[in-house]
This record gives sequence, C-alpha cells and structure tokens, in this order.
Amino acid sequence: MRADAFLAAASELPQRDLRAIVPSGGIVVVAPHPDDESLGCGALLAEASARGIPVRLVVVSDGVGSHPCSPSHPPGRLRALREAETLAAAACLGLPAAHVAFLRLPDRFVPAEGPRAEAAAEAIAAAARACGAGALFVTWEHDPHGDHRASAALARKARDLLAGVPLYAYPVWGWTLPPETEVGPSPRGARLAVAPHRDAKAAAIGAHRSQTTALIADDPQGFRLEPAMIARFLRDDEIFLQIDP
Repeated sequence: MRADAFLAAASELPQRDLRAIVPSGGIVVVAPHPDDESLGCGALLAEASARGIPVRLVVVSDGVGSHPCSPSHPPGRLRALREAETLAAAACLGLPAAHVAFLRLPDRFVPAEGPRAEAAAEAIAAAARACGAGALFVTWEHDPHGDHRASAALARKARDLLAGVPLYAYPVWGWTLPPETEVGPSPRGARLAVAPHRDAKAAAIGAHRSQTTALIADDPQGFRLEPAMIARFLRDDEIFLQIDP
C-alpha cells in the first residue's frame, strides 16, 4: 500500500478509549530521541498518568546528533540538556522522573542488531516487567530515520522477551514519506483523542527547547522542529498502529 493511502486510512482508524487499546496493565513508550515521546505519545502518556495507569518511558539515543557542530553545546552538555528537557516534558505529562530511562545509544547510529541492541531490548523488557505492561509503543518501522527504524527493531526484540505483550507503532517522520512509498498492508489499530490533554502535550513539546527554539544558535546544521510539524502533532488524534508478531 502506498504511504499516502496508508496514512489516510490510518487517520480514519476508530477512535478508542485508552483502556480499549490497552485493556489491562501498564504502558511502555519507547522514544528513539528525546522529544519523540511528546510528539507521538504525549496524549497517551498524559491520559495514562491521569488514570493512574503505570507508565514507563525509555529514551533510546543520547540525542546529541541534533546539533553536532555547536561550540557551546558539545556532546556531554547537549546530552545533559536533552535529558533535562525530557524530564521536564515528562513532568508536564504527569510522569515521574524515576519512571524515565535513558539508554544513551549513539544518536544517528542506534544499532538494530548485536550486543548493544540485545542489551537495549532487555532494558525495554525490564521496564515492561516493572510496570506490568499490557502494551509497548514505539516509532513506526517506516519512519524515514534510521534511529526510528532501529528502535522499532529493539521493541520487537523486547516483545519477543515478554511472551505476547502487544506492540503498537506511532508515526513521527512517517508523515513526510514520499506518497508513492510502499509501506505494506492496510493499517490496523486505533486513534486516541488529543483534545483532553492538548495543553499538557503542547507544554511537553515546548519543554524540548533545544528542538523547538533558537536556544542553540551556533550550529548552522542544527535541527529545529518546524511549527507546521508541531501543529500536526497537536491535532485531533494520536495514531497507534497494531504490529503483528
């Protein structure tokens, strides 16, 4: 199925209550980079927190690839900044800092195979066991970013360690795919309403100031989320695609 048709169909998936998507247990969100959790799952995290559902956030990469040439923010300082931003974003969504794990794999070079990938999958599985997870959520395997695809592979490995825990994918950069890209069969899954938590989600996205403002102004190659991209994620729904075993 072409990406344009797939994403259009995904936008028409049935809107469900959170407990219709995850009938029991906790939730683990796997974010390739600091900010993906707020963009793709901000309402999910806020709704789970508001309902007292156990939640864990696992951030896969160290995030230092966003501004690789900044003199003011060399890798160590940038990593610390992005982790602090993530904790601030998590607080906006009701998630305690103790429930956020940073795996610190190399941004832009997250491995999908090998010993570091296996260790990362085990860390995700451990987070799932800690909250009695009823589902895992990770970026879509067709997102046009290597770290997003690798994180999807890590989540699949973690699911294999967990004996049947459902896995869902949330598109982030998938919305930018060329329309003719083939992405497989028709989507299955559900949508979750953003409206009850739009303000919290907007605050969480805004907490990632290094990604949304000119906070780091000395790197001409630096990344910045465009307002139109942010607006997309504050629309009506978050989309969660069911991933088959």
